[in-house]
Amino acid sequence: MLNFKLKTFLILHGPSIISGLLLILCFPKPELYYLAWIALVPFLISLYNKKPKQAFYSGFLLGIPYFFGTLYWIYHSINHYGGVSFLGSLSIVVLLCFYLSIYTGIFGFIFSLTIQNTKLPGLILAPVFWVVCEFIRSYAFTGFPWSSIGYSQVKFLSIIQIADITGIYGVSFLILSVNGAISDVILLKKRVKTIPLFPKYQFYLWLTSLCILISISFLYGQIKLIQERPGKTITAGIIQGNIEQDKKWDSSYQNEVINIYKELTLDASNKKPDIIIWPETALPFFFGEDISLTNNIVEFQKNLSTNLLFGTILFKDKKKQPFQLSNSAVLLDETGKVIFIYDKIHMVPFGEYVPLRKILFFIDKLVTGIGDYTPGKSYIKAKSSAGNFAVLICYEVIFPGLVRKFFTDNGDYIVNITNDAWFGKTSGPYQHFSMAVFRAIENRKPVIRAANTGISGLIDSNGKIVAKTDLFQRTFLIERFKTDSTKSFYSRYGDLFSYFCIIFTVILISNLSTKLKNCFKEV
Repeated sequence: MLNFKLKTFLILHGPSIISGLLLILCFPKPELYYLAWIALVPFLISLYNKKPKQAFYSGFLLGIPYFFGTLYWIYHSINHYGGVSFLGSLSIVVLLCFYLSIYTGIFGFIFSLTIQNTKLPGLILAPVFWVVCEFIRSYAFTGFPWSSIGYSQVKFLSIIQIADITGIYGVSFLILSVNGAISDVILLKKRVKTIPLFPKYQFYLWLTSLCILISISFLYGQIKLIQERPGKTITAGIIQGNIEQDKKWDSSYQNEVINIYKELTLDASNKKPDIIIWPETALPFFFGEDISLTNNIVEFQKNLSTNLLFGTILFKDKKKQPFQLSNSAVLLDETGKVIFIYDKIHMVPFGEYVPLRKILFFIDKLVTGIGDYTPGKSYIKAKSSAGNFAVLICYEVIFPGLVRKFFTDNGDYIVNITNDAWFGKTSGPYQHFSMAVFRAIENRKPVIRAANTGISGLIDSNGKIVAKTDLFQRTFLIERFKTDSTKSFYSRYGDLFSYFCIIFTVILISNLSTKLKNCFKEV
């Protein structure tokens, strides 16, 4: 009896699990990105003729290996720095994967319903529904767009250039279109038999259109990669201090940490950079509050004759209890004067603050720190002799909608300061770095990235990785790069492409409202 149930389960949902496992291989590491173009074929084929309830389960079961395999690294920070046991930290990651798998479950439900009740091909239905699910996931409950399938194509520079029009979601659309087209070809005979007067000629027209679309996208990418765009040349010094996470706020190591950054900065300053950049929360004290150490940094800066940007914790309102703190970036000009302060806007839930604290009063942050942070509210750019640039702190760089808000009125480049020491030697830092590639393309702005333990580096406005460091290496980079004054379509108009997909989905589902009601009655 048990064997029969297992066989039935594998027949129904085995293809979904296989697709989920294949998707893991597409991301860093091992980054077999070409698998993404076929990985979902078993899953999509299996959805045909399934009841919507079964299709939801199949989509959910696709998501479990997919998200766990790409997000397992979250356990590291919770286990090593949050005081949660190994099993407890893994359980938290599994719960997160269950939540994210709801979106792939919803995709399976809608795709199965529409592929059986319309004459539209999967090469249209699959990408539209997938984009809608990814887009909603990017915003719902503070948003978590990690593991969006488009990010797997970071090495496929020719095809991902369309992101300056569609955002990351356009790349996901193309991947799902190809998966859908392959599934359509395999299922064509079955659909002709199942649906009376199935318009085969229309399918071939759709397939031809997809081939043209991919060809145009590839050609567009080739043009963008060789295109000369206006900009100016800037030299940046990127400092990677490689400070152990458990030493950052240990007062006995305070002077050692400061001296490490000073020594690396002095070496970098010999190359006469226009700006030197330290990582997120590089200062092991409260800048502006500890007067002695603040003056120490300012006096040091005056001798550099260059701009210095660093991450620090700031007191925002000492009158309130508990104290109001911000995770901030501070820019000193050549004279040591503070000319720019940016407060991080998008906080990490349960890492930098506890959402709905009045309701979830019994929950503390999963990662130990010095307190809850107050989010910033201003999408401001630094204006300096080293150009005009936006600073994104830590995982702010994974939110395309947030980043573009800094460049609706143009700008020169993006600076991303972060501390990925939390994630150890897992795939987390590699994935985080690769996501910055798409922010460069979407906004046509080079990205300078300074990470405490790596990966630090430079990405040009075509998404090409010009230079990068290794993990857990104490070093610095001196990189000369050209800014890009282009104001991209995505920077101007945002997620119009995704909104069109949402509108198409709403119209299609509304036409199947009767079928939907019947499905929910069955459930």
